Amino acid sequence: MFKTIADPADCEVRSVIQFLNAKNVKPAEIHRQLAEIYGENVMTDGMVRKWVRQFNDGRTNVHDEARSGRPSVVNDGLVAKVNEKIRENSRFKIRMLCDEFSQISKTVLHEIVTNRLNYRKLCSRWVPKMLMDVHKTKGLGSALTFLTRYSEEGNEFLNKIVTDDETWVCHVTPESKQ
Repeated sequence: MFKTIADPADCEVRSVIQFLNAKNVKPAEIHRQLAEIYGENVMTDGMVRKWVRQFNDGRTNVHDEARSGRPSVVNDGLVAKVNEKIRENSRFKIRMLCDEFSQISKTVLHEIVTNRLNYRKLCSRWVPKMLMDVHKTKGLGSALTFLTRYSEEGNEFLNKIVTDDETWVCHVTPESKQ
């Protein structure tokens, strides 16, 4: 009994086909040997025959050919423009961005906002996943203020601090009626 190899790379299987074809092994036998080692679903018999034909016709490369596809409309300039529009109005919606960038689809704009700019939806606003340097500096300033007050007032100061998880804090804004 042979040891089976799970999830082989396509180029690995094609290399085996190329090797066995060079030894003049028939395509049906190549398929049988591939199924023994890599499992039944490794490659169909028709695909083995196709690769054998290509190797017999002189193909030597076992890797996929580069394919031309639709060029991406997403570039750094577009990402910067989208980010600028978001910074102008943090209460934006993807539909509003679609009005601003009519040549770009809603799906592409959503991909730019979520994947490239790392914003996520929170209530009716988009917020960055990562803290900016300004936010980190403000947090450090607040921490230093707390330490200073603690050194001056002691435990009395700690009794005045109210902590809570920000996701549970209710905040009503009259504009959005939340």
